[in-house]
Amino acid sequence: MGPVTMSTPVPLHLSDVQTRPRIFTVWERYRHSSAHWLVECFAEFLGVFFYVYPAILQVGLGYAGGIVFALGICSSTSGGHFNPAVTITFVILKGFPPLKAVRYIIAQILGSYVACLLIYAQWHDIIKESEVALDSVGMLESTLFTPNGPAGAFGLYILPGLNLGRVFLNEFVTDTFLAIVIWGTLDPTNILIPPQSAIWVIAVAYGAAVWGFSVPALAANPARDVGGRLAALTIYGKSAAGNNYSSIAALTSIPATLFGALVYQVFLADYARVIPSAQREFMDVHHQHAQKSEIMKSSSESSSSKDKAEIMHNEDVAV
Repeated sequence: MGPVTMSTPVPLHLSDVQTRPRIFTVWERYRHSSAHWLVECFAEFLGVFFYVYPAILQVGLGYAGGIVFALGICSSTSGGHFNPAVTITFVILKGFPPLKAVRYIIAQILGSYVACLLIYAQWHDIIKESEVALDSVGMLESTLFTPNGPAGAFGLYILPGLNLGRVFLNEFVTDTFLAIVIWGTLDPTNILIPPQSAIWVIAVAYGAAVWGFSVPALAANPARDVGGRLAALTIYGKSAAGNNYSSIAALTSIPATLFGALVYQVFLADYARVIPSAQREFMDVHHQHAQKSEIMKSSSESSSSKDKAEIMHNEDVAV
């Protein structure tokens, strides 16, 4: 009996079973040929917006929900970084294009900034009432730029009296934990975490981090910190810039995420493992999407060349 051969299933694209209006078809061709960077950046912007918007009051469940919304809705477009520390680590360890990384980081910070400003607009009257109440008892100045003050819902601040060294340790260890979890879910050989459940594992990890370690001060995402701090500066002026903690909140996650990713790669990753079927399907779907995108890009460029040739011909005829 000869060896059993398995035929590769023919990929089925959405365009094979659904017809889109012509205007969207034209846009999609342009998107794949010239504007893919724009939709990727929008996905990163929207992902961080989703991450920040439900969790502005630093409730663990809100952060977990934001992660689910961000990854579930936007990650198929951009890859789902939603965190400058993750993007920078991808540049260093996975060869992610540096210029693309810059665009992603700007979009991520902008998503956080817009989310915070919108929340401020929605809660404006209540926030102002709380400021008046605090001012009436002489507590506004001492609490405004703390986690318990109104500005603390947007910019990240620490409680008075906390030791910055221990605040840094809390941030570094927690961010390292999150990075190990993220890299564990990204491991295509991890049979216990198929792609469909990865968003829930990451969400629970962020929720646990916020519930367990936000009181000693936790940023966990430079985009959340920088975008929120810029929003606080926009609302309250220069006094919202914060103190030395601002640099800890904005930067610590970057080396911590890189360290956590290296820990996973050195001690936990194993290239001798078999890739499970769920992960193979996930990888194949993305591979087929990339191939389809290239076909659409070539088709768009070909159509553009024909249009230019026709215009030149018409101009010659007119002359």
